[in-house]
Amino acid sequence: VFFFRAGQNWGNRAYFPRHDRDAEPAEILEAFMAQFYDGKPVPGLILTSHELPGAELLAEALSLQAGSRVELRMPQRGEKKDVVDHARSNAREALGRKLAESGTQTRLLDGLAEVLGLEAPPQRIEIYDNSHIQGAHAVGAMVVAGPQGFSKPHYRTFNIKSAELTPGDDYAMMREVLTRRFARLMKDAPRPAAGGAPSGEPAEASAPVSQAPADAAAHRADAPADPAEMPAWPDLVLIDGGRGQLDAALGVLAELGLTGVPLVGVAKGPDRDAGRETFFVPGRDPFKLAPRDPALYFVQRLRDEAHRFAIGTHRAKRKREFTKSPLDEIPGIGPARKRALLLHFGTAKAIARASLDDLAGAPGVNLATARAVYDHFHEGRG
Repeated sequence: VFFFRAGQNWGNRAYFPRHDRDAEPAEILEAFMAQFYDGKPVPGLILTSHELPGAELLAEALSLQAGSRVELRMPQRGEKKDVVDHARSNAREALGRKLAESGTQTRLLDGLAEVLGLEAPPQRIEIYDNSHIQGAHAVGAMVVAGPQGFSKPHYRTFNIKSAELTPGDDYAMMREVLTRRFARLMKDAPRPAAGGAPSGEPAEASAPVSQAPADAAAHRADAPADPAEMPAWPDLVLIDGGRGQLDAALGVLAELGLTGVPLVGVAKGPDRDAGRETFFVPGRDPFKLAPRDPALYFVQRLRDEAHRFAIGTHRAKRKREFTKSPLDEIPGIGPARKRALLLHFGTAKAIARASLDDLAGAPGVNLATARAVYDHFHEGRG
């Protein structure tokens, strides 16, 4: 799609709509346009590369939406045809780049499946990491990747909530994150468990947890018909950590009665050197990959994205905590009243020391609000 305003090219963007394989180009284009202009400003002239079968009806609908006449035209010659030809050339190049990237991603997934002993290339990889400073502002992060690369709409963050958790206990944090993630997944997208347990019911907790994808058919039961869509269940989980983190993750799945979810721990090398990572796979001795193995680079990229996302989330949480005001804890004190109090008194400390009369005398503050603020800072003693 090329965008022109007042004769000037305002840029372009490539779209890759999903469609039936038997659909004709004009049919695909017409369906795309109807969706594309839903909620967007409609120009007076739209040039297309194909003659649309329902052009008149579409033009009428777009005219109603725009409140003025909209013309659809497939130019045959001249400057407008040159513009359309240029757009088609760019579309072919964009498609070529996408196919090349997709092919590279496919090869990486194939290589990863081979080195980790998976039955098939993973369609959904979940990578987990934690971030905190001496246990403070602890968060867990999950990033997701698949055949189309990273899938940011599927990223998730987890505020560590357990009051019993020892600050800085990375194993306990990982257990909490994975428990919440997979318990929720079992509720939202139940799947048949290994051994024939009904959908939505975990296998008996006493059953051994096999991390080999023996129940691959059940595990892929949620796989979408369109390979470009992301399945709900992961067929590979990467844990940022060594044997201890992996054992913690295995324990979570055992408690939930889940099987057939391949888990791999990736421990950083000595001095946290990239390229010297050790892989921990249940049932195998720890191993390293060759320094130039493409699968190693791929795992590093996945882990680095999880680390980046976890650090970013942690920093945002820490910033919110630093900027939190004692006024935030008072019921009924919204942004407007908080702003009025701060403008009048200058600081939260000055508000806490103010008398009831002084609080009630602040602009925009009524007696009930003044009483609520005074009681909050004086434990109800008026």
